[in-house]
Amino acid sequence: MDLEFVEYEKRDRIAFVTINRPEVMNALHPPANDELSRVWDDFAADPETWVAILTGAGERAFSAGNDLKYTALHGVPRMPKGGFAGLVAREDVWKPIIAAVNGVALGGGLEIALACDVIVASETARFGLPEPRVGLMAAAGGVHRLPRHVPLKIAMGMMLTGRHITAAEAHRYGLVNAVVPPKDLLAAAERWAREILECSPASVQATKQASMQGLAKPLAEAMSGSYPLATKLFQSEDVIEGPRAFAEKRKPRWKNP
Repeated sequence: MDLEFVEYEKRDRIAFVTINRPEVMNALHPPANDELSRVWDDFAADPETWVAILTGAGERAFSAGNDLKYTALHGVPRMPKGGFAGLVAREDVWKPIIAAVNGVALGGGLEIALACDVIVASETARFGLPEPRVGLMAAAGGVHRLPRHVPLKIAMGMMLTGRHITAAEAHRYGLVNAVVPPKDLLAAAERWAREILECSPASVQATKQASMQGLAKPLAEAMSGSYPLATKLFQSEDVIEGPRAFAEKRKPRWKNP
């Protein structure tokens, strides 16, 4: 795959995706968004890759969001399949995605992280939705996802003022799963990925789909709902292999979903 603004590598069933525009704090413009959309298409379609880690190049930024200088010159950017970063509006990537937040995650950068399933943050990370300070709003999911991740008053305080919070605050509010020293960030994200890889990929994907699609429903409706990947799971070999491996005291041999 020919990529200029994104680094994309696969090894040991993990996809490593790096936004590579450190000169603009990994802010995204349409060509970068298009590349990320193609990367997520490939990740979703590859049966040999079961989990992804997303980070930003350099030490300063995970992503500063939309490239405002580009927008000032060219107008409001068009969005590719999947929306901003090719990710925030996708409903076809049921494999887990881990955000390794290595610096600021502001505006669209926070929206990207919110669209991931697990967030591991460097101690130097900062989070915020400063769009109102430049006459915009966090329309790539931020105004909807942030109140679903942290208490409402915390979310409203952040969104209405544009203030940033530290990694420690984000952890205290439940926005991130772990905070680690900068040098340990990618290793920590890989540990999360490898824990996920110990599980059945069919189980993991069915769990993500049912959880996400059930969020907006009343509990009884969510529990009685039909989820395609759950149906697929209970018809798979993994539902036999897991209990068998447990009984035989060995590691399970999972099949591709």
